[in-house]
Amino acid sequence: MPTEGKQILPFTNLVQESSAERLWTGQSLLLEPHTALAYAAGAGSRVPLGTSVTLLPLRHPFQAALQARSLAALSGHPFIAGLGTGPQPFVQALRGSSYASPLGAVREYTTIVRRLLAGETVDLAGDYYGMHGALPPLDTPPVQLGLGVLRPRMAELAGEISDVAITWMTPPSYLAQVLLPALARGADRAQRPRPRVTAVVHVSLDAPRRDHTRVILAATHAHLRAPHYQAMLNLAGIDVDPHDLLATATRLIDSGTVAVGSIDDILRTVRAYYAAGADEVVLNTIGLQTVNGSAASLTALDAVTQAVRAEAAAVESRR
Repeated sequence: MPTEGKQILPFTNLVQESSAERLWTGQSLLLEPHTALAYAAGAGSRVPLGTSVTLLPLRHPFQAALQARSLAALSGHPFIAGLGTGPQPFVQALRGSSYASPLGAVREYTTIVRRLLAGETVDLAGDYYGMHGALPPLDTPPVQLGLGVLRPRMAELAGEISDVAITWMTPPSYLAQVLLPALARGADRAQRPRPRVTAVVHVSLDAPRRDHTRVILAATHAHLRAPHYQAMLNLAGIDVDPHDLLATATRLIDSGTVAVGSIDDILRTVRAYYAAGADEVVLNTIGLQTVNGSAASLTALDAVTQAVRAEAAAVESRR
């Protein structure tokens, strides 16, 4: 969550110079994420970008489509527009009432965004969102729509209507045993290919006097207090104790939900997510960023991406 534009540039530079494929950012209430990514593109950092996720109540679907298409144009690469509902109190604070059916709200919103991006004139009056009109035509790299997915019903909807299912703090076993079958059910029902899966994974790399549990707690404490994350983790077999979040953070480490330790330890966790069915793993260093600052975050990302590149080169040399 940068507070000035230049803070994002070392991260875009890392994507340009390393084996990383894309720069992802989540929802920020400091610098608006599309604005921060546009700053990076304007500063010359033309790398693939994605959001994981931006929250529906903050913008009309027309604005969401416009911002996503703008970033595809400015970056020169396909853009992944990740969308999510946000926690119920947040929705209620912005809209005056929560979504009676979050699934219905997501379906309406995503349908409008997709049809606008396809160049269609949309005439839809839904229970939550309406649109009567079209975006002016503009030739850009494609925009792919992602949905934040935590539980089976949203995964089924993502299987029906999204290009990418984006998971956050979901254990590999839960991804393989619960979310992937639900994604497949939704895709089968809609007679379309299953969406790709992007797993966002918190990372903490070994360093002198670094307390991984504290780093992971800094990264996850807000989500661990949210009922929808608590429900997902409990369903996955990870007990969330709202009165002892430090112990809960330890359980996230022990279960392999987060990637901590040496480079080998982190790569082992990343491989476990790929083995569980992820197509892309996002290395999230917000905990390091919070506890130790940008230098620690960038050091960890650089070390992991260098190790991935070296591993890939070694595999290639044996062929």
